[in-house]
Amino acid sequence: MAEYIKQEMSDLDGSGEERTFYRMKICHNIDTKEFISKLARPASGMNKGTVLQVLTNFADELAYCMAHGNSVTIDGVGTFKPTLGIIKKKNKDAPCEEGQNPNARSLTVNGVNFRASKELVKETARQCDLKRAGVEYIRRSAYSLEERIALAMKYLDEHHFMRVADYMELTGLRKTAATMELKRLREDPANGITTEGKRNGIIYVRRKTE
Repeated sequence: MAEYIKQEMSDLDGSGEERTFYRMKICHNIDTKEFISKLARPASGMNKGTVLQVLTNFADELAYCMAHGNSVTIDGVGTFKPTLGIIKKKNKDAPCEEGQNPNARSLTVNGVNFRASKELVKETARQCDLKRAGVEYIRRSAYSLEERIALAMKYLDEHHFMRVADYMELTGLRKTAATMELKRLREDPANGITTEGKRNGIIYVRRKTE
């Protein structure tokens, strides 16, 4: 039986609004060896060596297909799609000059997005029997919203761009709270913060003034 945790995030920005989220408690990570054993159970008609070879070939072919500009959809599993990002320079505080477009030499595959199929989600939900594991309270930041914005702007002046992890370290917020707050700040032009990039490659930068 799986367990879920209730997360309560109370008044992080001084608005008095309380937010509640739920997440599954992960009690164990099934590694490759254990997963192969499950697939190669006696009733399957497959041995561990065969399963290992199939999984290895699957990973190799998946990488090859994505490396050549393809997304890959596996029925009942989902779709894999590569993402790009700018190669980190030795001096991370010195990105490309303003107005300069990155070329192929400055870009690399920096991640793979996975979108689960509806069938996988439905089957997981069908087999899932949840029970409550407890409540987790997301702690407040030691700074007010105005102070957090000031810290972010100072960081952007010094480093030119900021990631969620940087904002977490600056403000003391946990990842969920930091991500949501940055999203709200980006949506309001008055805060002077916007984003560049997409999905896993998003960074936060100063909004250009006209």
